Amino acid sequence: MADTASQLLLGSGLTVVSHPLMYVKMLVQVGHEPLPPTLGRNIFGRQVYQLPGFFAYAKHIIRIDGKRGLFKGLTPRLCAGAVGTVVHSKVLQCYQNQNQMEESGSKQKENPCLEFVIKETTQEMVARSAATVITHPFHVITLRCMVQFIGRETKYDGVFTSIVTIYREEGVLGFFAGLIPRLLGDVFSLWICNMVAYLLNKYALENEAMGEMKSYSQAVTGFLASMLTYPFVLVSNLMAVNDCG
Repeated sequence: MADTASQLLLGSGLTVVSHPLMYVKMLVQVGHEPLPPTLGRNIFGRQVYQLPGFFAYAKHIIRIDGKRGLFKGLTPRLCAGAVGTVVHSKVLQCYQNQNQMEESGSKQKENPCLEFVIKETTQEMVARSAATVITHPFHVITLRCMVQFIGRETKYDGVFTSIVTIYREEGVLGFFAGLIPRLLGDVFSLWICNMVAYLLNKYALENEAMGEMKSYSQAVTGFLASMLTYPFVLVSNLMAVNDCG
């Protein structure tokens, strides 16, 4: 319980801090371009027209809605984070209770074999998928609260009123718009990250001189996996807000 509580607090703090970034990213994903491009230089030094970056976009939102405007949709996102953390930890706890590690398990973790990596990844996949399915309705509400900035609507205002609105207009399926590509993206990202990290640690970083690099391999492969599966995230978000009024 203490671990879950600390994860909830840390996760909520990170969610609040990163919310303006997600807000701007979502508006960019749906193609909202309220500011004209400016003349700048690309990495090769050539003059090109560039769309505004995060800070220019954030200033535009603040100019219209104030600083509080950067946190539109934060409440359902916090709900999704809290529920997802609890579900994820409960599912993993069930796996740990069913498969108690043997005494040699600690040695396996230091130099895990392929079978151990597949087993751990499968369990993590089930836990993440369960959390994603259960929290997806909050995710849909979050995105729809955000895109209202474009047309200045107030249709999705609050968690409970949004739930009533979606159920009345779209039924239960409306809460799961865009779920399939989101699930596929999560699953592919997890497997790519863990398998590539395993192969790097086992074959490319097997000598002692490269031992310190092993601790960073998971982060690097996670970043690459998120880039490769980004199209799934984009499609999922667009499906979640498509024809929502």
